[in-house]
Amino acid sequence: TSWIKFEEKVEDGGERWSMPHIPALPLHSLFELRTCLQKGTVLLDLDAHSVKEIIDKALCRQPDDWVLLPELRDRLAALLLLQPRHQATKSPLLALADLGLSPCRVPAAEQRESFSRDSAVAGVILHGLSMSFQLRNRFKKKLPPGAEVANVMVGEVDFLKKPFTVFVRLREVAALGSLTEVALPSRFLFILLGPHAKVKAYHEIGRAMATLLTDELFQRVALQAKNQEDIIAGIDVFLDELTVLPPGKWDASARIPPPSCLPSPHKRKPHCNGSTAAAEDRPGLGHQHFSEELERTGRLFGGLVRDIRRKAPWYRSDFSDALHIQCLSAVLYIYLATVTNAITFGGMLGDATGVLESFLGTAFAGSIFCLFSGQPLTILSSTGPVLVFERLLFSFSEDYSLDYLEFRLWIGLWVAFFGLVLVATEASHLVQYFTRFTEEGFCALISLIFIYDSLKKMLSLAEAFPINWHYRTDDVTLYSCSCNLSSPGEPRLPWPRSWGSPAWLSRAQCLSRGGQLLGTSCHYVPDVTLLSFLLFGGTFLCCTALKHFKSSRYFPTGLRKLVSDFSIILAILIFCAIDVALGLETPKLLVPSELKPTNPTRGWIVLPFGANPWWVCLAAAVPAVLVTILIFMDQQITAVILNRKEYKLKKGAGFHLDLLCVSLLMIVTSVTGLPWYVSATVISLAHMDSLRKESTTSAPGEQPEFLGIREQRLTGLAVFILTGVSVFMAPVLKYIPMPVLYGVFLHMGVVALNSIQFTDRVRLFLMPAKHQPDLLYLRHVPLRRVHLFTTIQVLCLAVLWVLKSTVAAIIFPVMLLALVGIRKGLERIFSLHDLSWLDSIMPEPGRKEAEGKLPRKHEEEESDTEEVGDVLGAVLFCCCPHGCVGAEAEPGLGVQLRAAASAAQRGRESQQPRLTSPSSLS
Repeated sequence: TSWIKFEEKVEDGGERWSMPHIPALPLHSLFELRTCLQKGTVLLDLDAHSVKEIIDKALCRQPDDWVLLPELRDRLAALLLLQPRHQATKSPLLALADLGLSPCRVPAAEQRESFSRDSAVAGVILHGLSMSFQLRNRFKKKLPPGAEVANVMVGEVDFLKKPFTVFVRLREVAALGSLTEVALPSRFLFILLGPHAKVKAYHEIGRAMATLLTDELFQRVALQAKNQEDIIAGIDVFLDELTVLPPGKWDASARIPPPSCLPSPHKRKPHCNGSTAAAEDRPGLGHQHFSEELERTGRLFGGLVRDIRRKAPWYRSDFSDALHIQCLSAVLYIYLATVTNAITFGGMLGDATGVLESFLGTAFAGSIFCLFSGQPLTILSSTGPVLVFERLLFSFSEDYSLDYLEFRLWIGLWVAFFGLVLVATEASHLVQYFTRFTEEGFCALISLIFIYDSLKKMLSLAEAFPINWHYRTDDVTLYSCSCNLSSPGEPRLPWPRSWGSPAWLSRAQCLSRGGQLLGTSCHYVPDVTLLSFLLFGGTFLCCTALKHFKSSRYFPTGLRKLVSDFSIILAILIFCAIDVALGLETPKLLVPSELKPTNPTRGWIVLPFGANPWWVCLAAAVPAVLVTILIFMDQQITAVILNRKEYKLKKGAGFHLDLLCVSLLMIVTSVTGLPWYVSATVISLAHMDSLRKESTTSAPGEQPEFLGIREQRLTGLAVFILTGVSVFMAPVLKYIPMPVLYGVFLHMGVVALNSIQFTDRVRLFLMPAKHQPDLLYLRHVPLRRVHLFTTIQVLCLAVLWVLKSTVAAIIFPVMLLALVGIRKGLERIFSLHDLSWLDSIMPEPGRKEAEGKLPRKHEEEESDTEEVGDVLGAVLFCCCPHGCVGAEAEPGLGVQLRAAASAAQRGRESQQPRLTSPSSLS
């Protein structure tokens, strides 16, 4: 049996390890283990560097009541020094070779006899296994750097009358040769040998010891214990946390699979305190915590200066951290998404700003933002709300005979001025009032815009390429089409012989010569719409399937992760190949091929005066206020979503610096007539998701640990540079069907929508109560209150959608700001307890001052986490390198543990029937 984090057993065939599972221990084995350690030998901080040295010192330090004759002592030492046999993990090819070449199996009795003879011939000196075998052991690939080993050896012999028990903790880790299956140093050793007829009990005691050593809290005790009583106290604390399953209510032979996630050690609390609720199942009262990034300094541009000081030390690593193959996948994925977005939204304003301006503006604004912003993972792009407002301004200019670009220039200058004022006055401090209610409403709106636009574009293909519903294969002989080159009432001109017969002309040649197409089949087109929908749906499903491929059971872990990282690119390539193979003329990605403005009557610089009356420059301040609100809300809500603590960002945010960059870019894009750009929520979330870091090694049965995001500037910079040079990549990009890119758009919208709690709560409307998942907020908030909170969010989202889609879109920015006020009003409907689970508490000066006097919960958790040694495993367990574990042991640890354990023991003895330890081990 082996442990890394969960138990694995060798199956009956002896050739295969079992699936990792949670060990199910007989309760009696833990009490027997406790008795063994009480009456046996516990050697802490033993100075030894070999197995022989450990055995010799262990035999010399036995209790006075454990007397063994010298010849039996030598026999016991020889037995403990025999070379062990390990269960090697073989490759499939090697296993097949062994199957074909191995002789018939030898009976078990003969195997034991042969093993004893071989061991006797080899002598009592422990021979190390071949280091080449240890180093090529595939088991070692599952262990992180700094892994250590604990060895648990149990068995029965015929020459002992009492159990021989030794627990050893080495002062310094030592390589014990072939005692371990892999070439790793050992720190702990537990030996239990006893007389016959109790081998099953010994085996269960060994499993109990191994299970204890895989427990994070007991590891802390084992590493920092001063004497034998500390080890016993650690077992008592472990016993106090046990949950007992009744024997007749479950199958003891069933293997419990590992959970998807494990609670951290600081959340585990004993049940003896009278509370049966788990630590993570307790109310999260208090307002949401914000770091010093949003604290006011009281000085002009104080927040901006602090952002620059915070981000400057990371600037060099922002480029070096991008040297990873995962970044290449992220660049290709986000590049295609950005190009599609630029084409989709680029032609909305007619001849004012077209697709070329969208490409150049995206490249310029995005590159500058990635180089100098506070959060370079943000992707700037044209967003739905901003484009809706631009379209309203365009219609207003046409209705009142104003030059749109000049009017837009002054609005942009005013917006930049207001933005600088917001940066100077540290207005980003207001981000603290953007709770989950506001974030989810905005994120859901943008996600639905992506989903709606992708479906709308696909439905529009039915108009450009109509499906031939009336085509009948039986009437194929009735269909015909001919080219008529003479108009009715005009004399027939002589037909040039060089043109050939009109019947030989193609459709394009006929129309280019001024002819007309006559016949019932002239307007027939292949079913391009049907194929486009197949490409669209297939791309979406393929993206989803390949993204989740890393959690499948097929192929090695490295290959699964590589496929998952390049899932979007692989899906695009697969369906581009399918489109080329079928050969139908589906709509393709077309990019501009000339660097000139869409409107040939204007240049690249918009003049501030001349086309409009002089008072327009002052009147533009009114719509500029609304645009400023929209830009501020759009930018900062996206920044809050990207800087959530669950993403584990290490380099900090830069709310003031980001707003400054967006404000300055408003000046450049307005002067040059390029579109306005702000953070794109959905594409930025897709960028973050494509740069997720997970642990490269994980124990069998353990899910890879999320380590954070690969924070750097190079992927975004590369995306925008590629967007700028896309004009020269038209010969390659023309092979990408637009339905494939719309499928990627749909995937991005669905992924972003599924990433918020709001979607989970909407699904609860469709689930009977007994089938609803075990969500934490459902344990503490009545279901009707959850539905009421979700209904209010749905109504706010519906209002936002209606405002966006109608002429009332002019007040859309105000409605975004009103979300904060609506959330404040919810405190009159819901209690703070309910809001603490469904949302986060908005900050208030009085409440913050009162809570500031109390120790922060997260600080207590961090201190607890630092004290717990991160050692994982028993027979094979992983830990931090020696030196980071137990360096700051508490002086009174043993006294505290003994007091807690004795109190718990007294409570058990007074409340439960007396459990007698086995006499055979006394």
